[in-house]
Amino acid sequence: MEFQYETSATIKTKIQERPVAILPVGAVEAHGAHLPLATDNILADQMSKKLAEKSPAMVLPTLPFGQVWSLKDFPGSLTVSNESLISMLVDIGESLYRQGFKMFVMMNGHLGNAVALKEAARVLYDKHPTLKVFYFFYPGMKETVPQIRESISPHSNYFHACEIETSYMLYLAKEFVDMNKAIDDMPTIPDTADVTPTPWQDFTTTAVLGDATLATEEKGRFVIEHSLDIMANLVAAALNEKEEN
Repeated sequence: MEFQYETSATIKTKIQERPVAILPVGAVEAHGAHLPLATDNILADQMSKKLAEKSPAMVLPTLPFGQVWSLKDFPGSLTVSNESLISMLVDIGESLYRQGFKMFVMMNGHLGNAVALKEAARVLYDKHPTLKVFYFFYPGMKETVPQIRESISPHSNYFHACEIETSYMLYLAKEFVDMNKAIDDMPTIPDTADVTPTPWQDFTTTAVLGDATLATEEKGRFVIEHSLDIMANLVAAALNEKEEN
């Protein structure tokens, strides 16, 4: 159920029936030649809709701009500061709280947003401790990805336009994927990238971090469905805890 297509006359009742608000949070950035700039928005939106099918939730319009410092100089990338993103998320969370939602789920489609989402959740916790806030970014993938990955990842945390993220897109929105343009690009990412600001153009010209040619819809389904089950269980447990209290 999508929040924006309801009316003011019906929304109060709908919130009582579905007290979980899911906000897809994405980004606009380079994803190689085979994936669109909106990849993170598409993934966050589709994940949110699937979670809403498993939970008493309403999906908000996608917040389409994220913190894209690492890729900001690639063609097509748009970035906002962590401070701007935190402020927006806190404002949205407070609006949802005033409207009567019991839970605010931020469905993150872009790793670069992680710091801002966590900080926004902390601010909301301090202001409104009865509003349960989750920030999700493919929970459980550390367990599932090694089972399906055929290529070696160039970095322990980054996955971008590669076998994994392209598989997600093939499962959730394959109409936006052009596998004819998928490439195998395995850059050498220096250890210093973890401890000092390092624009990605220092080690890649394609914005592809891995072998996208190995992506399949089945791999995406395996990882995504496991993540959705984890998220749905966490949401259900939190709602049950609220009802018991």
